[in-house]
This record gives sequence, C-alpha cells and structure tokens, in this order.
Amino acid sequence: MSAERKSEYDRKDRAAERRHVQIAVKVRRPGETWFTSRITDVSTTGFRLQSFMKLTVGRDLWVMLPGFEGRRARVLWTRGPESGCTFERPLHPAILDHIVRLNAAAGSY
Repeated sequence: MSAERKSEYDRKDRAAERRHVQIAVKVRRPGETWFTSRITDVSTTGFRLQSFMKLTVGRDLWVMLPGFEGRRARVLWTRGPESGCTFERPLHPAILDHIVRLNAAAGSY
C-alpha cells in the first residue's frame, strides 16, 4: 500500500494544533452525493479523514461538520482509508472548540 504525499506537508511542525476526536461527518466530492465518514483529528486548518471513498491528492471535497454547512477542503495526502485534508478557509477557533466539546459530550472521544 503506497502513500501519496505532497512533500511540503510531510513535516513534523504543523500549522495548527491538532485535536484528537472521533467525529461522524458527511463528505462528498464535487457533484456527487454525501457519504458518512469519520474525522479522527482536527485543527483550525485541516483534518484527518477516515473514509472508503477514493480520494485523490490535490482534489477538492466538501465536508459537513456536525451542526454546520458543508466546507470546501483539499486532499493533501492519502494512505489507505485515511486522508489528510486542509480547509479552504481555516475554522474560527471558537468553532473548533465547539466541535470538540460536542464530540466529548457525545462520549465518542
């Protein structure tokens, strides 16, 4: 199983702190229907997605976080059923905190 990566993102320093979560989300590629997937970590700038959708590095997708409208993101890397994605526009820190609190309250973290 080979991993597709963009070298500029293959680094230890991150643009933002990641929060470990288990959040059910809806995901779709442009022009397609929504699929249920899961986010296992999230930050203001991006997320790690677990999904059996075939995703391609450099392509856009839409992700719907609980309680929010769909947000555009871009696939940075893929490895099996996991993909690293960056939001087109970073999340406001208050939105990130809200999503993490909902996740903790649901007991899925």
